[in-house]
Amino acid sequence: MNGAAKGTIVGGVFLAMVGGAAYGVYTLVGDGDGGGGSDAVSARASGPPTDKEIAGTAKEFLAAWAAGDEESAAALTNNTAAARTALADYEAKAYVSKAAITPGTPAGATVPFTVAAEVTYEGVTKPFAYASQLTVVRGATTGKALVDWQSAVLHPQLQKDDRLRAGAPAVPPVKAVDREGKELTAEQYPSLRPVLDQLRETYGQKAGGKPGAELWIEPAAPGTPRRTLLTLAEGEPGRIETKLDATVQEAAEKAVARFPESSVVAVQPSTGDILAVANNRKDGFNAAMLGTRAPGSTMKIVTGAMLLDRGLVAADKPAECPKTVSWDGRTFHNLDHFELTGQTFATSFAKSCNTAFIKQIKAVGDNGALPREAREVFGIGLDWKTGVKSWDGEVPEASGAAAAAEYIGQGTIRMNPLNIASVTATARTGVFRQPLLVDPALDGRTVAQAERRMKPAVSAQLVTMMRRAAAPGGTGAATMASVGGDKGAKTGSAEVDGAAAPDSWFTGFSGDLAAAAMVQGGGHGGDAAGPVVAQVLTSG
Repeated sequence: MNGAAKGTIVGGVFLAMVGGAAYGVYTLVGDGDGGGGSDAVSARASGPPTDKEIAGTAKEFLAAWAAGDEESAAALTNNTAAARTALADYEAKAYVSKAAITPGTPAGATVPFTVAAEVTYEGVTKPFAYASQLTVVRGATTGKALVDWQSAVLHPQLQKDDRLRAGAPAVPPVKAVDREGKELTAEQYPSLRPVLDQLRETYGQKAGGKPGAELWIEPAAPGTPRRTLLTLAEGEPGRIETKLDATVQEAAEKAVARFPESSVVAVQPSTGDILAVANNRKDGFNAAMLGTRAPGSTMKIVTGAMLLDRGLVAADKPAECPKTVSWDGRTFHNLDHFELTGQTFATSFAKSCNTAFIKQIKAVGDNGALPREAREVFGIGLDWKTGVKSWDGEVPEASGAAAAAEYIGQGTIRMNPLNIASVTATARTGVFRQPLLVDPALDGRTVAQAERRMKPAVSAQLVTMMRRAAAPGGTGAATMASVGGDKGAKTGSAEVDGAAAPDSWFTGFSGDLAAAAMVQGGGHGGDAAGPVVAQVLTSG
């Protein structure tokens, strides 16, 4: 893969020679003249590339890459400088010593391909195979058909400006184990990959291991941990004990696999220990712990606590639940405009009556009441230090209609499943215990403490209302039917501007296990997030 590389076409297969050995093997797209690459079109061409141009440009680019001719390959992209550097580093810094690139069938302007490569470092050679794709576009200034250069063309897991690197990493590997000492691997628990990467980055130097040799992704984003793609020589991993529970984690992995764009967290209310973290998202983002989306009616647990705390409502006392209610020029309504007559506040909670909550905003008379309840009792926004990166939620002070929207988990409130699982755990016990994935004694972290405990009477009523929501007649009844023991729940759906369907939220508890899930664009709470939570709770 240097200036000495030579190529030839034999029997329709492209062979690239480096030092006398076949480097690249590229099967031609189509037959006959098959051309139509960058030299086959006029600089004045316009409109989307033709099928012939797409096939021709992809053929030329992949053949040049396979030959190690980064100059020619880069010239066939719309970002010559970035492509040239990345393709040169593929050999020089990722130590790819051999590669065979095989294209698939184009789908419109997108051409899939597979790479069967070898990485050689200090006399050790390991196979490195993967699939990726490229897209052919019309060059804005040249009019030529060009590969739309993205880092992911080189490898599908590369984000913008990420780089492939091989060698001896600065941070030794770690062996993460659950609360019972069972090893946790990304192969067995795919959702834990970003968590395991962070554990290594944060604790690898403290765990006493020794580095080996690896191929990894060097992230462009500051503070993002490296991701190992291939182990070339085994190091000696240090041991990291986590609070996770392999059984609950396995259930969480299976639960999110049922719903695209889903995330779930399980917490032990009596300790705050994080027992499971799982995501099923195309972008690989750990939304379970880092997401920032409106939580919908699951927020009524916090709003309900605030109203109970002020004595404005009681679980067993009547509460108005009209079809609609207006505040500061905005009209709020219940799902399908239902209403309840002569029913208790607990019933309004169980049936998720929006108006019963918003009607109390005038009596509260303090826009800071809900944010204070969230922070002082539920620990929201107190800079949680869980042991890995996490977001501790936000309930900003709002006014007018925005303040009313916050009462039902809309507006400017931002949460993730970790936050809502903690809210449920706090309601369950009456005490906020900051969620923990790693014992703070390992690195001397300061754990967040809430300013005050929940009043026992408030906690008791909250638990009663959550039980009602999981019982016949409640919005969570069907979902929680499979869950045994002492159980409670709260459904939620959050409207998102421009989205075809609301985000689905659900939280619940069973015994000493609390869980919360969010399915982006999943619809109503019981439709998608509910089954995820129920499956996790049954594992406990």
